[in-house]
Amino acid sequence: MNIDSQASFHSAAIWTISWVPEKAEVLAESSITAKLINGGVAGLVGVSCVFPIDLAKTRLQNQHGKAMYKGMIDCLMKTARAEGFFGMYRGAAVNLTLVTPEKAIKLAANDFFRQLLMEDGMQRNLKMEMLAGCGAGMCQVVVTSPMEMLKIQLQDAGRLAVHHQGSASAPSASRSYTTGSASTHKRPSATLIARELLRTQGLAGLYKGLGATLLRDIPFSIIYFPLFANLNHLGFNELAGKASFAHSFVSGCVAGSVAAVAVTPLDVLKTRIQTLKKGLGEDVYSGITDCARKLWIQEGPSAFMKGAGCRALVIAPLFGIAQGVYFIGIGERILKCFE
Repeated sequence: MNIDSQASFHSAAIWTISWVPEKAEVLAESSITAKLINGGVAGLVGVSCVFPIDLAKTRLQNQHGKAMYKGMIDCLMKTARAEGFFGMYRGAAVNLTLVTPEKAIKLAANDFFRQLLMEDGMQRNLKMEMLAGCGAGMCQVVVTSPMEMLKIQLQDAGRLAVHHQGSASAPSASRSYTTGSASTHKRPSATLIARELLRTQGLAGLYKGLGATLLRDIPFSIIYFPLFANLNHLGFNELAGKASFAHSFVSGCVAGSVAAVAVTPLDVLKTRIQTLKKGLGEDVYSGITDCARKLWIQEGPSAFMKGAGCRALVIAPLFGIAQGVYFIGIGERILKCFE
């Protein structure tokens, strides 16, 4: 999950091990129910572990002009000091709620495209694996896009509350969902934001930034799948018929981190476009091109890499956790209890 989802972990999204060629034969025997349980558990554990880093990523990517946060650690310290420990988990409930249906769509779509693109659905064909993964990513955006839209508003609310403390006379158009001082403002909720978007903009409001989400997630899968396959193949053990868990774990972390950093410019654009409420003096964007142009002119090329370190730190553990959940076979163990 791309917590960007990314998962996202989509974003921020977690790519499950069931799409790894070396594991295909073993996992083919697993039921779709076990896969969904594994995906859901991996998502829930992953979101709980790395969400504060994802929140820091969103706030770092959204700050304009004079930096409020010097980096990830500074952002997390200031957030904890101003909003408490649970302030670092703003928006986590949205991810925790939607991570399972996101996994269901991703897994079902990937299985469908594998069968469609390959004769028996199990043969090793890197190009077809990439296409199947891209197809799954395009399908999961049905859940990923609104999930990230709501998550970003909640994650950025604290930054805006502090921003508006020194801008009490800011025009209403640029105000946050919160009002008043940082200590008395009413915290926004995903339900409140979703209702307001549906009332004012219809369903399209929840899918703002859909194009940017696709633009980020598809290149991510194109980079990740071949890189992981090649790295994992380096540790292939002929006797075991697969790479060791430790090697697959490291391969997943490295491939995930590289892919995450590579698509960071696209993630920055997506975050800026999906952020509905702006601080005083912060730009509103009409689309991907307009956002990229203003970012380049006003903040320079380095702005496109904001939060890159945070993204790498978010994605790597997510892949590792997903690998661990599938290696242990939590879904299969749970199902055995009901037999």
